[in-house]
Amino acid sequence: MAALPAAVYAFDLLYADGRDLTEQPYAERRRRLERVVVPDDRFRLAAGREVTSVDALEEIFQQAVADGCEGLICKAAGGVYQAGARGWLWIKFKREYRSEMTDTVDLVVVGALHGRGRRAGTYGALLMAAYDPPSDTFPTVCKLGSGFTDEFLRTLPDLLRPHLRPERPARVDSRLVPDRWVAPALVFEVIGAEITLSPVHTAGWGAVRAGAGLAIRFPRFVRVRDDKGPTDATTMTELLAMYHERLKKTAS
Repeated sequence: MAALPAAVYAFDLLYADGRDLTEQPYAERRRRLERVVVPDDRFRLAAGREVTSVDALEEIFQQAVADGCEGLICKAAGGVYQAGARGWLWIKFKREYRSEMTDTVDLVVVGALHGRGRRAGTYGALLMAAYDPPSDTFPTVCKLGSGFTDEFLRTLPDLLRPHLRPERPARVDSRLVPDRWVAPALVFEVIGAEITLSPVHTAGWGAVRAGAGLAIRFPRFVRVRDDKGPTDATTMTELLAMYHERLKKTAS
């Protein structure tokens, strides 16, 4: 065991103190499990969080992947245990089940939104933009709030402080109003699920459909691109090409 350390992670409780718990809702079984398990180096409680929104689930999923896990097991809080049965009371959410963008993109920080809960005292999300060379502007393409480590979030206010502006910078094209505007300077590498149409973001506005721009769904931070300036960011032409390529793959 010293050469090959291993640990058991308990994730459900079906029987305790002479009582069958399979007909109890999962939320109750989890509470009982937390009272039973005394964690040590060899026996631990599997990490778990209750979520009520897709965005919260996506954030946990991205963190799990970043930590080296292949995905999540999602259980309905009110679901009973059905041995050998398949259904929607619990499902696997694995990386290979998602349609992920093939390539990363380099986007420019143009705004910041104050964090809440665990992210209070720093920024919880960033407004990101692509670059449009013909107009020399930075139209928005997503809000970025996933993929950040706690350490990076703590340093984010200092990183953004030199670039904060009281009003929207002239070169920023945005229909959204963040808590703080940021002058185009910092470039982050980002990956997402797909590029889709948006009534909110201004990237490629009207190029595909009137009254719609392009947006990146479920964006995730990869790294800071210290080697790139704002005009080196992914361009509108490149985003449009990626969008049309996805349509071709979907149709084939």
